Amino acid sequence: MKPRVSHQSTTALTLVEVLVVIAVLVVAVALILPVLAIAKRKSSRISCANDLKQVGIAFRLWEGDNNNKYPMAVSVTNGGAMELIATGNVTACFQVMSNEVNTPKILLCPNDASRVWATDFFTLNNSNISYFVGLDADESKPRTFLSGDDNFAMNGVPVKSGRLDISTNTLLFWTAARHKFAGNIGLADGSVRQSTTDGLRQALQQTGVATNRLALP
Repeated sequence: MKPRVSHQSTTALTLVEVLVVIAVLVVAVALILPVLAIAKRKSSRISCANDLKQVGIAFRLWEGDNNNKYPMAVSVTNGGAMELIATGNVTACFQVMSNEVNTPKILLCPNDASRVWATDFFTLNNSNISYFVGLDADESKPRTFLSGDDNFAMNGVPVKSGRLDISTNTLLFWTAARHKFAGNIGLADGSVRQSTTDGLRQALQQTGVATNRLALP
């Protein structure tokens, strides 16, 4: 029996064709990676906003059990954190609300690379918290700041941990950290705003408070 002979030719890619394919793949990756990075930042920002909503709920639950006052307005002797938060002690405020917050994990923004997760409220400290606390938050003034991202800058300099007093015309900025010159703000009415620097300044003017006092971790 004679062997069967195939008349189909087998061809391989030439070097030029291989280089063209590689170039196309490189261009495709270069186009896709920025889109994926933007999508990841957007997803993290939404996750951060959801955490702040949970923080807002915790504040309001605590308020409901304490004569409609937040921990910032209740003395330490009565189970609040007024004297401590006035010095910028953010940790004490969240420790007071440990039953309402349930888990310290929601106190850390997913994009905050400078801090780490807390395992419990007993060891909680500033290195586990991404959010400021507004000392003037009051349900009767729904636009006052309750909490939010603490990556602020004034005059081009990132603000430090502690007490920060800002007037309504202060040129406050979001830094590039976390949300790329944007951030989230939790208000006393329980809502959360995602804002740019312009939105942040507008929100300051709408609080109804001449000087906004914030405690930053």
